[in-house]
Amino acid sequence: MSKRCDQSGIRPSGLSDTARKHFEIGVLSIPALVMFLGFVILPVIMAAYYGFFRWKGYGKPQVNGQFVGFENYRIILTDPNFQEALGHTLFVVIASLVIQGPLAILFALLLNQKFKGRALIRTLIFVPYVVSEVIVGTGWSLMLQPTGAVNAVLAKFGISGADWIADPKIAIWTLMFIISWKYIGFAVILMIAGMQSIPEDLYEAAKVDGAGFWRQQWSITLPLLGPTIRMWAFMSIIGSLQLFDLVYIIWGQYVSSTAGTSTMATYMVREGRLANNYGYGSAVAVVIFVISLVIALTYQHIVMNRDLDGALTDGKRGKRSRGTIVTSEVA
Repeated sequence: MSKRCDQSGIRPSGLSDTARKHFEIGVLSIPALVMFLGFVILPVIMAAYYGFFRWKGYGKPQVNGQFVGFENYRIILTDPNFQEALGHTLFVVIASLVIQGPLAILFALLLNQKFKGRALIRTLIFVPYVVSEVIVGTGWSLMLQPTGAVNAVLAKFGISGADWIADPKIAIWTLMFIISWKYIGFAVILMIAGMQSIPEDLYEAAKVDGAGFWRQQWSITLPLLGPTIRMWAFMSIIGSLQLFDLVYIIWGQYVSSTAGTSTMATYMVREGRLANNYGYGSAVAVVIFVISLVIALTYQHIVMNRDLDGALTDGKRGKRSRGTIVTSEVA
């Protein structure tokens, strides 16, 4: 009887291996699902509900507020200030990918080579990422003042300084420099981890075929680093859409709107909490959530699905075929 059950794939408990795995996955997923529902879905539902009221945040909105329907959402979508903040946010999204991506790959290529002091440089380049946004924002805010350290250093070389924070023509690029300085370390470490997972025999085969260093990186490293690059890009997009701390700390509550560095998150705080209109702020939060969700799902559907599909295929077969393709391309 037991032999017949084993051959049919049915355990004595009456569950097949597949059903048993699904049951275990479901049970283990319950804590994460509860936290996701409690800390993500429920707040979004509550914010969407509050967004239908003109409410100052005191008491219940249906008692102490005024029901306005979709008026808050209509104002958001037609407000030039929100459109400007949306444009700045999308600029940060694209600029972060364009600036940090190539630099991170280049630094990772260099730091993946064996040389003296490599571990120290890796640590130093990662330090800004682990430093609090409050510390980073405060430090750069002091250094970038008209009488700060940056202009003082430039003056010693005979270069005139600038108003790095308040000048609308410069402020957005100042923001991009600070963002890149802080977050590129994470991208570099992620790229190095991806490079170290590439089999060495592919590079050895390429050397035999006469490929130089840069040819190897172009034909082997970049194609096989694709999943890592796409995952980093996804994380960078989500982080850029949620950008708030650095802008709020460096540019303050109102300066960001005049300096050209306002984001959707700073707009939400300015028009919601600071204007004492929590119903409108909740509506802005819902709009930000919807925009982020649409972008994230679109990116995942178009770009990342093939990586997820590839992870479910036979690894050995994929590795052999991938190695054959890359080696033939180098040849």
